Formats: sequence, C-alpha cells, structure tokens
Amino acid sequence: MSHAPHHIHFSGICGTAMASLAVLLHHRGHRITGSDQNVYPPMSDLLAAEGIPVASGYAAANLQDRPDLVVIGNALSRGNPEVEAALAQKLRYVSMAELLKEHFIRGTTSLVVTGTHGKTTTTSLLAWTLLHAGRDPGFLIGGIARNLKTSCREGSGGFFVTEGDEYDTAFFDKRSKFFHYLPDQLILNNLEFDHADIFGSLEDILRSFRLLLRLVPENGLIAANGDDPNVQQVTQQAFSPVVTFGLGDSCDVQARSLTLAEHAGVTGTRFEVVQNGATAEFFLPMLGAHNVRNALGVIVLARNNGLTDEQIQKAFQAFEGIKRRLELRGVAGDVTVYDDFAHHPTAIRETLSAVRLKHPDQRCIAVFEPRSNTSVLKVHQPELEQAFGDADAVILTVPHRQEQIPVEQRLDIEAVVRSLQGQGKAAFAFPGVPEIVAHLTEQARPGDVVVIMSNGGFGGIHTQLLEALDQR
Repeated sequence: MSHAPHHIHFSGICGTAMASLAVLLHHRGHRITGSDQNVYPPMSDLLAAEGIPVASGYAAANLQDRPDLVVIGNALSRGNPEVEAALAQKLRYVSMAELLKEHFIRGTTSLVVTGTHGKTTTTSLLAWTLLHAGRDPGFLIGGIARNLKTSCREGSGGFFVTEGDEYDTAFFDKRSKFFHYLPDQLILNNLEFDHADIFGSLEDILRSFRLLLRLVPENGLIAANGDDPNVQQVTQQAFSPVVTFGLGDSCDVQARSLTLAEHAGVTGTRFEVVQNGATAEFFLPMLGAHNVRNALGVIVLARNNGLTDEQIQKAFQAFEGIKRRLELRGVAGDVTVYDDFAHHPTAIRETLSAVRLKHPDQRCIAVFEPRSNTSVLKVHQPELEQAFGDADAVILTVPHRQEQIPVEQRLDIEAVVRSLQGQGKAAFAFPGVPEIVAHLTEQARPGDVVVIMSNGGFGGIHTQLLEALDQR
C-alpha cells in the first residue's frame, strides 16, 4: 500500500493501539473511518477530537463505502459481520501490528518494551526520556502518558518506541504482536503466566519470548530484568548482547539505597544506580521497587543511545505518570479515590504496596473487578487471595461475562472473599457498581483511600463514587 491518501477502515477502532494508529494515518492525510462494539474514553475522546467518525457496533454496512484497506482488531473473530464482509468482498485487510511495522517502524531504530507487567509505564518513560532529550522519537503506547498527551506520535528522530504486547495479532495471525516490531533494542522486564485464553502454560509464554529474542540483531541490545528467573531463563539463548538490570548484586546495572523522597513537591523514590563500578543518583516521581526496575530498563537503553545521566534525570523529574496507573481521580468527603489498571495478582500487589508507601497511616480499601481474560478464570485464584496484603478492606465484583465461563473454570469470588476474611480482612462481594458505591458511601470514613482496579471502564464507578461521597 502506497502512502497516497486512501480510505482506511478500522474494525475495533477503540482499542488503544488501533485508535492511535488511526490518528497517525489521519495526520498523514488518509481518510479514516472506524467501528467498535464498546465506544468509551479515553480513546473515544481522542478519535472525536481528531474528527474521525466511529460507528457504534459492527455491521457489513460499515464497509459499504468499500475502503481500500480494513484494519482488523485482534478482538474480532470469524462470525463478526465486518470480518465476514471483508472476506466475502475480497477487501484488502491487515492486522494492526503489520500496519504499524510497514508504515511506521521499518527504517527506524526500533526500541521495544516487553514483559508481563509495567510495559505501558516503561514505554512511556522511555519515549518521554528520548523526547525530553531532543531525540524526537515516534512511539505507540498502550496508554496515555500525561507528558506525551497522546498514545501515539510520528517522530523524525530515527527512533520508534513500541509497547511490545505478547497477545495474539489477529484471527488470521496467531503470533504475538511483538513479532512484527523489528526490534533493534529490547527491554524484557518480567515474565509470568498471563493471557490464559491465548497461552496454555508459562512455558508457552517463555517460548514466544525466546522466539522474539531471535529477531534482535547481533548489533542490537537486550536489557533484561536480572531479578526475574523466567527472564534469565529466556535470555540464555540470546544472539545479541544482554545487559541485566535490577536490585540484585549480580545485575550489570543495579539499583541500591531506595528511599521515599520528595522533589518539587512530588513524592517519589530516590535511588543509586551502579554500573561498572560507577554510581549515579536518580529521582523517580513514582513509588515501588517495580517502578525502579521499569526506570532501570529505560536507563540502560537511554545510555546505550548516547543520553547522559543528567538528560535522563531531567526527564525523570519531569515525568507525570500514566492515566489509569495509580491515577488520583479525586478527593470527596476527605476520601481519596485512585484508579488503576491492575488485573494480574502481581500488579494488584505492587499497586497496593505503592499506596501503602504513599499513605502509610490511612485505611486502604481495594475494589477489584475481574475483567481480563485471565483474571476471570481460576488459574490465578490462590495468588489473588494473597495479593491484597496491603489493603485493610477488599471489595470484589462478579467476573466480567461470567455467564460465558463454565463454572468449573470461573474465578470463585465467594471463595476469595472467605479466604480474605480468614486473613482478618473486611471483604465483600457485590454484583455491580450501584451496590459497591452504596456500600462505600456508607462505610468509607474521612481519611480513607479507595483504590479501584480494573482493566476496563468498570461502569464509570470512579465518578459515581466521588459524586456520592460528595453528597453524603
């Protein structure tokens, strides 16, 4: 497909990467249309601001105007009316990942951030650090960083930074998306079992990452978490230089002396970085050891591309975080409400640990919606029961689309509640948002911190809760 203006239709346009690519191609002068089953912020706002029309719901009629190319989102499968229409009419179709590779990544130095957790934060921090240092990178990120104001950008500095997702590409391409991203340099942050709908086991995931490492050229670089045994196992078969980072003594780039600190009125983490016997000090306006590891991966790649520690530190100090990553949504009735994307037990534990660091003397109430394709299943139930250690009270709701999941495979919410109660925590399960809001409005006390965790919109619970707390 040439770069001359075309009509490109995005089926599943409200996915973060899909909407981002739609905007980039819109800026190149292409005519963009889209459709999606669930049209909700922040991507719906981004598309509306760009004047890109979005049809609500999938229909063959959305392709009647016969686009030159249909970009098919990875949530769409056979039976979807737009998939069937594209196949029947022999329309040209492509996956998001393939389109990104051919139109934005090829010809650049490709920096890819991978791993089970922290991809969005790390990718955003890397893109921002290069941008702040004047390197003008392009990027595609699965979230919106406050500094970057967008999840996508077409830079002119010769770098493209991509969040490398291990999830599958499309109904017609079952490889992980990251195989399309032509990685020159890679951050491999951590590896755990996730995406139970795609991978049968942890070994399946490790195999996918081993294959990814084969794509990094000899003159490339792999920055790998030296504290993660699964990552270490995978990098044993690397064909490119590997630099390990982490908190352990064996890491090539080691963080030490982590302390809670404040800079310019912002609470964060101060830490030392030791590499080849040389020590440098950094301040990161985020909390938790997991965010320090995210920053270490960025430091390795930034240094590798010629940035000075001073340039890196200035970028870190100016970093304002990611929407939906421990995002303060408001304070009402002296109750603080946070929103977080956490949906894996490890992410839940790290999020609540960061909250405990920030609010050591306040009561923490965790609210969790099992929504991701893995969290609605029993596969992580034992880990989930242990993930709320830093919460004083826990509220759960029923698994998303639970009626579609066989009972023997479905997360047993009542069993999780009983386990939490057995740990001495106040724990409750409610069928939906109205019941949760009513309970919190009655039970939340001044000074409490409520952390709402879901990888979806969770029925707009944040706004409803703040309004109800305000009115009580």
